[in-house]
This record gives sequence, C-alpha cells and structure tokens, in this order.
Amino acid sequence: MKNTRNFVILSHVDHGKSTLADRFLELTGTIPKEKMRPQYLDMMDLEREKGITIKMQPVRMNYTLDAIPYTLNLIDTPGHVDFSYEVSRSLVAVEGAILLVDATKGIQAQTIANLELAKRQNLEILAAINKIDSPFAKTDEVKKEISQLLNIKENEIFSISAKEGTNVKELLEAVIKKIPCPEGNNEKPLRALIFDSKYDLYKGVIAYVRIIDGETRTQDLIYLMATKTEGEVKEVGYFKPELIPQKNLVAGEIGYIATGIKEPGKVRVGDTITIQSLKSKVTALLGYTEPKPMVFASLYPENSDDYDLLKDALSKLKLNDAALIFEPETQEALGRGFRCGFLGTLHTEIISERFRREFGLNLIISTPSVAYKIINKKGKEILIKSASEWLDPSQVKETLEPWTKLEVMTPTTYLGRVLEILNNLEGKNIETKYFSQDKTLLIYEVPLREIIVGFYDKLKSQTQGFASMSYEILGYRPTDLVKLEILIAGKKEEALSQIVPQEKAFELGKKLVKKLKEILPSQLFSVALQAAVSGKIIARETMKARGRDVVAPLYGGDYTRKRKLLEKQKKGKKELKERGRIRIPSEVFLEMLKSR
Repeated sequence: MKNTRNFVILSHVDHGKSTLADRFLELTGTIPKEKMRPQYLDMMDLEREKGITIKMQPVRMNYTLDAIPYTLNLIDTPGHVDFSYEVSRSLVAVEGAILLVDATKGIQAQTIANLELAKRQNLEILAAINKIDSPFAKTDEVKKEISQLLNIKENEIFSISAKEGTNVKELLEAVIKKIPCPEGNNEKPLRALIFDSKYDLYKGVIAYVRIIDGETRTQDLIYLMATKTEGEVKEVGYFKPELIPQKNLVAGEIGYIATGIKEPGKVRVGDTITIQSLKSKVTALLGYTEPKPMVFASLYPENSDDYDLLKDALSKLKLNDAALIFEPETQEALGRGFRCGFLGTLHTEIISERFRREFGLNLIISTPSVAYKIINKKGKEILIKSASEWLDPSQVKETLEPWTKLEVMTPTTYLGRVLEILNNLEGKNIETKYFSQDKTLLIYEVPLREIIVGFYDKLKSQTQGFASMSYEILGYRPTDLVKLEILIAGKKEEALSQIVPQEKAFELGKKLVKKLKEILPSQLFSVALQAAVSGKIIARETMKARGRDVVAPLYGGDYTRKRKLLEKQKKGKKELKERGRIRIPSEVFLEMLKSR
C-alpha cells in the first residue's frame, strides 16, 4: 500500500488533460506505442469526436523510481461544468490531484470550481502549466495567476508540454514524491466505495470501487449496505484501462467488482460493499451528495413501439451516469415517453446522442427547461417539472424558480461584450474581480432558465472561445410565473405549453404562434393558432385554407355550374372545420420544441 498512489487530473475543457494522460500511459509502458492513439482514455467515439472527456476513466500504471516499483492509479476526469458530478465522485477515491492550466488561456471558471472540490477533500494538489510550446503561451503570466490562486511559490509550478512530452516525466515523479499513499487496513472487514458502474450482460452490474479496508476476491458473498442487496462476486480486477481480472483487491486499491446482480437499480454510486457475514460489524461510508438535476427534458421514441427499449436503455445509462433521473410521462400527441432530469444542456445532448449510437434509438426531445415550485393556497410546496403539471391559477399562492451563482471568466479585451450579454439577463452583478492584468472574473446571480439554453454558445461566440463559465445552484426564489398555452383550432396542445415569466408571456406567445404558422401543414379550412394565459388569448395567427381549384376541369360554359361547385366546396370546408380534429405530425412538435 505504501507504494500505491491514487490521483486525478483536473482542468477546464480543452486544457490538454487527455493528452497528458496519453503521455503518462506511454511513459509507464501501460499502452504499447503501436497501440497508442490520441485521447486513449476517452473510450467513447463521441468523446473523441467532440474533443472532450464525458466519462471519468480509471487506469492502473506501473512505474519504477529509484529502483522501487510503484502502482499509480489515475482517474481521468471531465472538464465541462455539466459533468462536475463525475469529478466530485472521482475525488473521493484518491489522495491527490494535478491541477492543469492551459498556458495560452490561463485560469478559467471551471479551473476554480474543480479546485474548490479538491480542497474540500483535502487532497494534495500539484499545479502544472500545459502548452508551453505554443507560440501564444503566456507562461510567466499564468504562473503568477496560479501562484496567487494556490498561495504557492512560482517555482513549485511545473511547466510542461503534454503534446511534446516536455517535463512530463518530472511531473509523474512528483506525483510519487508528493502525493501521500492511501490509508487502510487489510485485516479489517471489507469496505469498498462504489464511484461508478456499468452493465455487463453476463457478469451483471460491474461496480468501479475504491477499497477502503479489507479485501475481496472471486466468489465472495457480498452485501450492498444502502440497497440491502446480496450478491456473489463473479470477478475482481483493475483497469489497464480495459478490465484485467485478478485474484483479489486489497485496501488502498482502485478496481472493479463484477457483482453478478442483474437489476441495475440495486447497485448505486456511493454505496458501500462489504461481506455478507460481516455486515453487522461494518459502518457504511459517507458516499456522495446525491446530484439534484435542475434541467428537465421530455424524451419520446420516434417509433412508439420502441418505448420498452427506451425504458431499458435509461436503466442501463443510469448505472453509468448517476446524475440522470427519469420518470414515465404521457402526451396525447406524442404517446408514452419519459421526463428526464439532467445537470445541464450538454449533458442532455450527450445522453440523447448515446441513445442513438448505443441503442439505435431515434428520439423526439423537448427543449430543456428548469424545475419550478408552486406553493398552493394550503401552503403545500409542489415541484413542477413540466408545464402539464402546472396548477390552476386559482390554486396558486406563490411561484418560485431556481437561481444560480454564475461565474464568468473573460479576457479584459472582451469585457464590454460579455457585460452586454450579462446585463441582458434577469440578474444582478454581485462582484467583479480583476484576476490579473488581462483577466476579469464576473460574478452574477441569475435565474437558471436564463443560462441553460444558448447562453454558453453566445458567450463563446462573442469572445472567440476565450471566456468560460461555471455555475452553482443557490436555491429557489419567488418569481411571477404563468403557464403559456397554445391552442390549435381551439384545442389546447399540452405538448407545446411552457412555463414563462408573466412579463415575457406576450412576446413569447406571439413568437410561438408565428413559428407554428410557418411549420404546420396547411388544411382545407382556415385554422386559428392562439396563445393563452389563464384562459385569456394574448396572441393569434390564422392559417389560410389550402386552395383547390375545383373549376379547373371546366372549359367555358354556363357560370352557374362553376358557382355550384364553389358553393359545394365552401360548404364542405365548413363541415370539416366544425367536425374535424387537426392531425399534427410529430415533426411539427419536434420543430417547435427546437425553436423555443
């Protein structure tokens, strides 16, 4: 155990974290050169395509320093704010972290957020500046930023190029020298903390674990303390990064346990695994704070026959992504589906793409929205995840929405543009910190709904990609909210309803009916498209009837005959309008959901 080191690499998106992990794999000989590929620990094609880490990935490396062999367990972590829960889980399994900062961009919002998470776990932190080989590197300036942030001397900060391998060996050896070895006792009863999991058709749920005390081996009868579930170990081992079976796992090690449990819901991230016969002697580990998704979207299969496949896929993805939550939902226009909770819009996008690639599912997905709260006239608090759950106005005493603390780090050059974006939000400036001569940190309090759709893209485009953001939920605050309903030919279409601020209802209602007019197929009769709040119509568009020239086949002759045909057509359209319900294609709902 004294020759084991467990650590993570923390950084903002695109600061070179995966490239540094590649160099470590090469330096330790974990991956032969002929098998090496860029971003090796990004196991999903989706990660390599987007150039970001989505899932944490553990790997065991062996390295000899001063004739002493060491075992190094690295966990590569995501850098995007939407996946900060992945980061927080990995930090509980290790004793140290490398904080990696891009020499061309310096400290960014998520750098600070990840650092705060590491400090809470009392981890040993090694600072490193990457991309010093870039012609745009501002190494000395960034060193000063890190020195102030961590309150350390500049000569304690490593200057590396992960791409070229410069000083990477020195950094790896510093991990051995400065990060403490894990504590634990092999003689005590088994306590293993689950920090991730995945499903295997033959071995059941495979739990990724950090062994805190004791040891485990194949055929052990195990007990999961939170879910009170029993199982038999089918296999234990560690990551290379593929699964490598071993005889046992002991205290201080990071590895996996194939539980043999075939029900995904019974193996939870944060649970403690012990031996069945010793469960009364063991105290469960603290585990993790449950993630609270604040962004919700509805998922419906394009083919209604795929509902059961979607349900099964959600259960399996939940194992691999503890932040995902879901519950059944039904819409008359779309059929059966699920209302899902996510940590952010990128999280939503990634999950929907994984459904398509891993399960062959094409989905109709609503625009992400936040969870609101209503306090009814009896004083009861009700959580509202979709517009269909909104109460009648006569029952509503107060409405609340989630607010966030938003941190935006921007080069001073773009400060004016960023302030313009932020001042257009329904928020307030809390603090402005001049982080360095060329960098400003802006701290705002804003409603979550203002930043979940489009804000990040707008921020990046206005600053040529140099600004960054991070946010944390502050809680719910009173806001004047209403349900905006859409009526087509006098009938409410619940799938198009949404929750909006009272003062924006008219503007948004007008926008929605105008968009609907453009994309809804024309009918044989005129159709009223209306937006309403509390039964009052606030916006209207009218679709003209689709014309058909019924007199075209006639050539000359008595005009009376033409008039009879036109009257007959007019009467038919009126009857259609009076009795007929408009069939709205699912493509229309999809287009409307995208346009919100």
